[in-house]
Amino acid sequence: MWKIAVGFVLFAALGMFVIIKGGDNLDMSGEKHGGDTSHAPAATPAADATASAAAAPLVPGAAAAPAPAK
Repeated sequence: MWKIAVGFVLFAALGMFVIIKGGDNLDMSGEKHGGDTSHAPAATPAADATASAAAAPLVPGAAAAPAPAK
């Protein structure tokens, strides 16, 4: 039983440390849906084709595998 109490105190201390160090930059609002989200732009299909072509083996006489259909 005492291990549970010690674990709780340590976890609470760690949580308080993170909250105090984060200051006003800490965002605890949960998931964001809408205009205020910041996601990286999706890769374009042309970039995918270039990446797969660059990964093709450079062995003479080896047939290149066709790109998988999406």
